[in-house]
Amino acid sequence: MLRTALRNVLAHKARLMMTALAVLLGVAFVAGTLIFSDTVGEAIKKASSKNLKGVAVSVQAVSDDNAPPTGKDGKRSTLLDDKVVDKIRALPGVQSVRRNVAGTATLAGPDGIPIGNGWQNIATNFQPDKGGYDERYPLMEGRGPVAGNEIALDEATAKAAGHKVGDSVRFATDGPVLTKKLVGIVTTDDPQVTAGGSLALFDTATAQKLYLHPGQFDELVVGAAPGTDQQALTGKVREVLPKNRAEATSGTELAAEQSRMIAEQNKSLSQTLLVFAGIALFVGIFIIANTFTMLISQRSREIALLRAVGASRRQVVRSVLAEAGLLGLVSSVIGLGLGTGIAVGLRAVLDANGAGFPDGPVIISPAAVLSSLGVGVVVTVLAAWLPSRKAAKIAPVEALNTVEAPPALRSLVIRNSLGAIVTGLGIAIMFYVTTLKSSDDLPVAMAGSLLTLTGVIILAPLLSRPLVSLAGVVTTRLFGIGGKLAKENALRNPRRTAATASALMIGLTLITGMTVVGNSAQQAMDKMTANGLKADYKVATSTFIGLDTKLSQKVADIPGVEAMAPLRSSGVETGGSYLNLVGTDLAAIGKVARLDFTSGSLASAGANGIAVSQSAAKEHGWQTGDTVDATFMDEKKTKLKVAGIYTDNPVAGEALGATALVDPHMTELKNNELLVKAADGPSEDLEKQIRHALGDSPLLKVQDHADLRKETAGQIDTVLYIVYGLLGMAVIIAVVGVVNTLAMSVFERTREIGMLRAIGLARSGIKQMVRLESVVISLFGAVLGIGVGVFLSWAGGNLVSQGLPTYELLLPWGRLGLFLLIALVVGVLAALWPARRAARLNVLQAIGAQ
Repeated sequence: MLRTALRNVLAHKARLMMTALAVLLGVAFVAGTLIFSDTVGEAIKKASSKNLKGVAVSVQAVSDDNAPPTGKDGKRSTLLDDKVVDKIRALPGVQSVRRNVAGTATLAGPDGIPIGNGWQNIATNFQPDKGGYDERYPLMEGRGPVAGNEIALDEATAKAAGHKVGDSVRFATDGPVLTKKLVGIVTTDDPQVTAGGSLALFDTATAQKLYLHPGQFDELVVGAAPGTDQQALTGKVREVLPKNRAEATSGTELAAEQSRMIAEQNKSLSQTLLVFAGIALFVGIFIIANTFTMLISQRSREIALLRAVGASRRQVVRSVLAEAGLLGLVSSVIGLGLGTGIAVGLRAVLDANGAGFPDGPVIISPAAVLSSLGVGVVVTVLAAWLPSRKAAKIAPVEALNTVEAPPALRSLVIRNSLGAIVTGLGIAIMFYVTTLKSSDDLPVAMAGSLLTLTGVIILAPLLSRPLVSLAGVVTTRLFGIGGKLAKENALRNPRRTAATASALMIGLTLITGMTVVGNSAQQAMDKMTANGLKADYKVATSTFIGLDTKLSQKVADIPGVEAMAPLRSSGVETGGSYLNLVGTDLAAIGKVARLDFTSGSLASAGANGIAVSQSAAKEHGWQTGDTVDATFMDEKKTKLKVAGIYTDNPVAGEALGATALVDPHMTELKNNELLVKAADGPSEDLEKQIRHALGDSPLLKVQDHADLRKETAGQIDTVLYIVYGLLGMAVIIAVVGVVNTLAMSVFERTREIGMLRAIGLARSGIKQMVRLESVVISLFGAVLGIGVGVFLSWAGGNLVSQGLPTYELLLPWGRLGLFLLIALVVGVLAALWPARRAARLNVLQAIGAQ
């Protein structure tokens, strides 16, 4: 029987090729994901280990948020100083102590766009030895900074900014723009820098002046003498540190922690990719099962002969499963090779979009190989299990007397009944989801979606009759006899039609659902921006460090600025709950934000009055005129009067009050945002003046309505495009299934096609018949997919609306129409080869085929 299985694989190479393609594409996705995760994880791990080379103990200052800074300048303060350094150096086994100052510095690029990636824009101190060399940051050009007006950059940052040694470098930390002379270019293995950040180096005194206070450090890196035990040395270091203001970690523990963090960072991406790989394999199951069902039907006489000469049912099952196993193994091996290419390509694409993964070889672990091969073989064998049992149950005499028996009525009744139950349960859960109010209920929505989709798949043969018949009315009127034959062929075996269409339906269901929710969320964000903001510009910083209040006032004095309202916030505790109170200019806020009061007004707020949103008022049970006991974050208590209640507004937030109310309780007086209203509307010149008034800092974000829409829409579009790309694999596999079904269906109908040719149907008519059958099946899958996707997005959209008050279901008719058009194109393209094959059949040979 094993030889029989091997012979069947070799004898039906063309028929199994498409099935093999479906398997290898799914396996390639799995293998690519696993290899990509292993490769990137190992590269980052090696880069981190290299970055920690020579670190025996890391001593880091513990920030105390409740402790005020020692100076009036608002800079951070630590207890790590030269006295602590001297104590550590005196410990036995200590070879060196590196004194690090940590901060951030953002450089302006040639086009004004900031270089690097937010908080990964590292700034620290260059610490040369007597020869001017810092082994942590090897020099490529020039020298290290030694004076207050000097700076060094890493190679990638200097190249991105277009700087060379001797140039003036403009950058910002958390204050005004600074300019320093570039004296050196270095290399670095720091993963934060290589992963899309930047590096700026200053001499130690300058770094302390920018980020700390003279003589203070953020971290002390201890190097151990050869033969020194790290854990023992770590314990000795801890004994000399300031209590509760510094902590020591061994280099081994630090490396282990970094490895754990790396694994966590890669975990979410890997899990996401594996979910889509699972979808692709799930779609492949329909194709595999369909193919083996058709092959077994075509080989029914052969199976009957095997039974007649003594083969048992179990042996028939084993033979089919062995055939599936061989097919799965070969396909998985090819898929593994293709997956390696996908991993390399995925890494290149992400790097090109700013991911900045460290360099490293491709890692193909035994676990990835075994998992990929195992998944491919197991999926193929499981998909072939039901067809194999069907083959074993056919009596030899029955199989010898017929080529293909119609499905038993009882089995269809059972299937339809089961499908109705599962679909009904799924729909009931989704209607229940429409009553839920928290995003924490997402698992319930996912369970309901899965049940609904599964139920529709089970019911697909029943649904195919009315939908295909309706499509047949159109094809018959437009194409005559060819359209009618296409409809009859699609209805001849509803199970096969349903299985083929279901593969396409799954992909389009997911794509449609994501598109509808994404489009509706995007429109909701646009509406929030349009409804809540009257200002022409929203000004903030990219690193959220805030805007200097003195510079902010200069914006209001720019000619052409009609109104400017600063926004700065302070946390307030009221009755055991937290409230974010925004301080602003109460006279100007109404000119830059749309505030619709349901009761009261800002005019009566006064010194201790606040206006609150409807949601906050409802949550706390407040009404206009109430007096509230409040405790600010500095522990100072006061009584606040509710002067008015306004409809929810993303600009105003939970509560509004005067800046004079908020300012005394802020540790550092800075504005979070500025809302600017122009007298004559936004203009490029006015934007430049706003930037100039705020010091032309690289950290500035001056956004008009179009920029704000682009920012929110861009995030959603990026997610959608990624989803389209990943689910595209499932759609491609579905196309393979249509091609496979049509090709094997043509083989089954060889004699019938010969008869049609003999009675006068031209080759063009045969091609048209096959193409229309393909189009009907594809459109059936598309209609089901789009319909189910719209329903699931409608029911699940209620959870999205809890975080977006302006959310409402909006169908993107253009994209939905595009999906139908794509299904139509899929049908035409999938039929090219089968239609050509059918038209080229020799009439006499076809009529004589068995």
